Amino acid sequence: MISVKSCDPFEGQKPGTSGLRKKTRVFMQPDYLETFVQSTFDAIGGLAGKRLVVGGDGRYFNRDAIQTILRMAAANGAAEVIVGQGGLLSTPAASNLIRKNKTDGGLILSASHNPGGIDADFGIKYNISNGGPAPEGITDAIFENTKSIREYKTLTTADIDLGAIGQQTLGDMTVTVVDPVVDYAQLMGQLFSFEKIKALLAGGFAVRFDAMHAVTGPYATYILEDLLGAPKGTVINGVPSEDFGKGHPDPNPIWAKPLVDEVMSDNGPDFAAASDGDGDRNMILGKGIYVTPSDSLAVLAANIHLAPGYTSGLAGIARSMPTSRAADEVAKSLGVQCYETPTGWKFFGNLLDDGRVTICGEESAGTGSDHVREKDGLWAVLLWLNILAERQTSVTDIMNSHWQAFGRHYYSRHDYEAIDSEIANTLMADIVAQLDSLSGTKAARLTIADANQFAYDDPVDGSISRNQGLRLFFEGGARAVLRLSGTGTEGATLRVYLERFEAPNGDLNMDPQAALKDVIDAVADLTQLQTRTGRNAPDVIT
Repeated sequence: MISVKSCDPFEGQKPGTSGLRKKTRVFMQPDYLETFVQSTFDAIGGLAGKRLVVGGDGRYFNRDAIQTILRMAAANGAAEVIVGQGGLLSTPAASNLIRKNKTDGGLILSASHNPGGIDADFGIKYNISNGGPAPEGITDAIFENTKSIREYKTLTTADIDLGAIGQQTLGDMTVTVVDPVVDYAQLMGQLFSFEKIKALLAGGFAVRFDAMHAVTGPYATYILEDLLGAPKGTVINGVPSEDFGKGHPDPNPIWAKPLVDEVMSDNGPDFAAASDGDGDRNMILGKGIYVTPSDSLAVLAANIHLAPGYTSGLAGIARSMPTSRAADEVAKSLGVQCYETPTGWKFFGNLLDDGRVTICGEESAGTGSDHVREKDGLWAVLLWLNILAERQTSVTDIMNSHWQAFGRHYYSRHDYEAIDSEIANTLMADIVAQLDSLSGTKAARLTIADANQFAYDDPVDGSISRNQGLRLFFEGGARAVLRLSGTGTEGATLRVYLERFEAPNGDLNMDPQAALKDVIDAVADLTQLQTRTGRNAPDVIT
């Protein structure tokens, strides 16, 4: 029986490109999740007769939230909801299911790389029928609905058995529980040469994959160990946990330090990788070397034709503005365009749907292609393995040959986390006020050639996105970017991106922090960041 229940609107909770992220206890408040979900259903014109995909990364409250969503979907007239067994779906796997089953969209429950648990973070976002994040028109409509909504629809029923694969009914709606891994694995088998990767591993090439107690564990275990024959134990931390093993499921050298230490040791594996909470990010390492996400994008773009699914080459490349310009050099050599977009996969989705690009990447460890409309951590790992199988060389040799061909973009990101929001906003506003007068001025040992706020004119839909980050260009070609991140739940995170180009005939083997010292000092001089924030150093350096 359908129930119509009263609820109170809430303000100041606008969902961004990553959806709505709050503390788990906030989502667990009476009617909070329901208010957002009903606002979403109303924003897409209702659910009558529609089909959705629903799943999440398994963090705390994931199963309970899915039961709530299923009841509400049935009460709102949905025809079918496809849900991952146990409530699990990685974000790229959910995107694939939306596309493969031609559903009207889907709800993905995750706070990505943020910690999980009752006192940690939770999130939810709506993806549209192309499998990608909802555009601003929909997220704006959801936001407006949350400010005026007064009631939501639900059913009073027993829980659906999320462990039983097959079809069940909920009211007049069909609930189809599917294996969360099998469709995704089939797609990967179509894109990559599993036989060649299998032969590489059989020849003694050692691999380690850290799933960080997150959703990619079952995917990596099935593909790497069961299908490709990697030894048991290749995948570590492979069982999804509601609190990610009390860890931080962010694949970077700080939070995945045990993996980094292992691969940097004399007896470490030849190749190592990690993924995040919902499976859309990746970290790549070789014996004795860490590959930055920006360099990884460039290498994958330059070598993607070696994988069976990409033998026709690239239509184009896209990168987020803060990502290093290494991919630009590859695009130039291939005679294709490299698009520079704001951060957010929806911008890549427009380019992918229009056939303008084949591969995309963000410096925050997100890489993907036209196979889905989300970044895809395990896809990037498999593409690296396919390239290594074809080239029969090491990660270090691949990186050195790439830099010798294209030059090296020394690059680093410095994160200042949980800064008081007022301090962070004032710091950014003060720089904006100076933008027009910065050209020609000195900052430490560098001269500023130009300073601006990045704006993007979407070549597909004509939309304009302004104020997407502060850019500082220095004489000699170095660059710094400052952005406030919207992916946290406490205070503000200031991200400082630092970049300097070294030509192929230059010193290609410097320590990145040493290579970037002049840029680091210039940003510190201009912003007085340490004095303003009281921080002597970044919280995280990647």
